Amino acid sequence: MTILDDIDRHILRELQQDGRLSNQDLADRVGLSPSPCLRRVRHLEQAGIIEGYRAVVSPKAVDLTITAFVRLRLASHEGATVDAVEQRLREIPHIVEAHLLAGDWDYLVRVVTPSFAEYERLLREHLRGIPSLASIDTTFAFAETKPVSPLPLGEGEIRRAAS
Repeated sequence: MTILDDIDRHILRELQQDGRLSNQDLADRVGLSPSPCLRRVRHLEQAGIIEGYRAVVSPKAVDLTITAFVRLRLASHEGATVDAVEQRLREIPHIVEAHLLAGDWDYLVRVVTPSFAEYERLLREHLRGIPSLASIDTTFAFAETKPVSPLPLGEGEIRRAAS
């Protein structure tokens, strides 16, 4: 378990807002000199708290205008079946998120496609072929009211990410 202090949380908040900050700019924003700031960032990376850096791409700008939230229910929860399902979900490029659920549904999947016709093709050719699939329920998003946002980093402990 890694305990974060106020400076670590400040670093994380700043990097969540702009992962391209130079070390100098980050150090200025959090009130450190560059060397200790870089050491802290490296520690946060090595501890698995910072998992990586990436660009946020506008789906509309790359013609992925349809977002569907798909709930999947399995007929079998055998270990090998679940492993096969999760591997299949990871292999479909239009699936950009997949979450294992507790409750009536087994998975919640976010799919992006350029059209409803493409979603239908994805459904027919990929989703329906998932092993032991019992049912599929799709909801289409009309608009995004809050994009993926920085994590709320309050006080207290943050556990080290599992390796």
